[in-house]
Amino acid sequence: MQLHRGNLYLVGLPGAGKTTLGRQLARRLGKQFLDADRELERTLGVSIPTIFEIEGEAAFRNREEAMLAELVLRTGIVLATGGGVVLRPANRERLKANGTVVYLHADPSVVVHRVQASRNRPLLETPDKLARLQELYAIRDALYREVADVTLESDRGAIARFAQALEDTQHEPLRPW
Repeated sequence: MQLHRGNLYLVGLPGAGKTTLGRQLARRLGKQFLDADRELERTLGVSIPTIFEIEGEAAFRNREEAMLAELVLRTGIVLATGGGVVLRPANRERLKANGTVVYLHADPSVVVHRVQASRNRPLLETPDKLARLQELYAIRDALYREVADVTLESDRGAIARFAQALEDTQHEPLRPW
């Protein structure tokens, strides 16, 4: 598998491991790692929860879309996207057109343990995080699958095998994955 424009974009639920696994993939592949949410925070000088609190989700999605439009212009990156980036058709089109998209699939019952203590996920600030994750999964799973070139279970073994396959194709460009 060749990475389109040398870019690898990770999509999936909050807590699926996009940032953690994205850093590992970038290191193994010799690419720059970027986290779309962190880039947005850096640019605006405020946290994602603050954006949600002051401007609301719709305004946040507008800012997220503008940030993605900038980030996909780069080449040779591994990008961890925000969990809701796939909600907008324009974002899905940008991802597909400018890179290889990997859906890190994780069941809500698995990710709820990963996000339990997190205070940086405004959509999960609810007493029943599992129910909220199940709602998000019901809405987003089909969208993640629509945009994905590859769907991987969010575990280290699957990611390691995928990274190895990508490393191998960098040395043998014509070998199919």
